[in-house]
Amino acid sequence: MTDKLRVRVPATTANLGPGFDALGLALDLWNEAEFTVQADNRIIVRLTGEGADVLPSDEHNLIAQAALHVFALADEPPPGLQIDCRNRIPLASGMGSSAAAVLTGVLGANALLGGRFDQQALLKLAVQIEGHPDNVAPALLGGLVVCLADGEGVHARQLPPLENRNPINITLVLPEFDFPTQGARSVLPAQVDRSDAVFNLSRAVLVAEALRTGDLDLLGTAMEDRLHQPYRLSLIPGALGAMEAAKSAGAAAVALSGAGPSLAAFSAQHNPAIGEAMQRAFAAAGLPARVFELMPSQAGAKVVNLRD
Repeated sequence: MTDKLRVRVPATTANLGPGFDALGLALDLWNEAEFTVQADNRIIVRLTGEGADVLPSDEHNLIAQAALHVFALADEPPPGLQIDCRNRIPLASGMGSSAAAVLTGVLGANALLGGRFDQQALLKLAVQIEGHPDNVAPALLGGLVVCLADGEGVHARQLPPLENRNPINITLVLPEFDFPTQGARSVLPAQVDRSDAVFNLSRAVLVAEALRTGDLDLLGTAMEDRLHQPYRLSLIPGALGAMEAAKSAGAAAVALSGAGPSLAAFSAQHNPAIGEAMQRAFAAAGLPARVFELMPSQAGAKVVNLRD
């Protein structure tokens, strides 16, 4: 059993338009944390990067909380820990920061226990802590993932890309707007029309196929939604204008990333004009915005022992 290890977990973009709570994609933007076992019983979390000035630095940190869940499940007393975090995923952004934190704690604790639990058990626990699977599953597995959680557990499958898939660039634009996931869920209707359900079902399948094959024309056709985006976009100043600006600048498709407030624009290559156009649209609504130029990541979370 090692007493020092590193965990790397990628950002994710979930929902992907019509794939509400079912589709997610890992992104090449990574949080890292080093776990070091300490002689005393304290848990100390040291933070740099995103959220370093607001996140707890003790056992109340979400990484530490997730780790404690694993030790409790294993019926083992937790050791003292120092967790050194380098956060690159913005908080409350729609880019999977909480799922990354949960997975970091779960995977780190499991490795300290010598790999007591298998991947499926860890996925189930992480989803129980996070509340839904569409960020957790792609962050753990990598790539494009379809997932569901039911009374039997969590079912997740990576949809491998074609070997010769056309490149996909993702321009993620994050406005400076407080839009927590819980609030974003509260605006959704409890029931939907059958026609809206059918509308989303057919398009979700096509979105998955478009991302798997790199068919951006198909993605542009299918990336529509009636279950969550209409209710959320209207609450984010400038979001609708930013979506139109992205398409005018050359994006094939645009969607809310997760619950927002960030938007994900898909294109065949890096095109700075897309992010700049979206920034201008948000600025016109009074919101500064940051741009992240990203690629999908086929790799998921990884644990590296630093001492053998």
